[in-house]
Amino acid sequence: MKSPFSFIVQPQDNKRYNNTKKIGGIEFVVSTSEEDYESANREAVVLSTPIGYCGEIEPGDTLLVHHNVFKFYNDIKGRRKSGKSFLKENLFLVDNDQFFLYKKIHQWYAHDKYCFVEPIPPKESIILKPLKEEPLVAKMIYPNSKLSQQGVKTGDLVSFKPDSEYKFTLDGKKLYRMYDHQITMVL
Repeated sequence: MKSPFSFIVQPQDNKRYNNTKKIGGIEFVVSTSEEDYESANREAVVLSTPIGYCGEIEPGDTLLVHHNVFKFYNDIKGRRKSGKSFLKENLFLVDNDQFFLYKKIHQWYAHDKYCFVEPIPPKESIILKPLKEEPLVAKMIYPNSKLSQQGVKTGDLVSFKPDSEYKFTLDGKKLYRMYDHQITMVL
């Protein structure tokens, strides 16, 4: 089965939500809210690519998708429904603008206009900074092709525009997804 314009995917581990944590061999539910965007599963396994697709993504690769792809919601009458990406059973349609990274084997790659940065701890200063992260500065983790062509590399310290952080937890690390135009300079 192929879609004309969308990737057909299923949630990683066939779970719509990542709301459990194993502690001492026992699985605990850490969030019961279906509205909690942080507990929504964001990793999708590609089952098929769009008809005529000629990119690098292949069946079996993993996509990092928007938090609404797998979430349930309640309609106006309070009935539990799936979102617009739902196809059938545990299959979903993901458009080109609904995913931000793709993973081939063990390596993530930025997709389209997106890039990912990792916040850094505050730098020492004579000015007291009661912060957990250095404001507007981060380490580039996954630059996209446009940034790479401009000389931005993985590991570079970059500055970004205010209020452009969109938080993800990926492979146990806190990252911010950003658009490439929100990166203002390499430090």
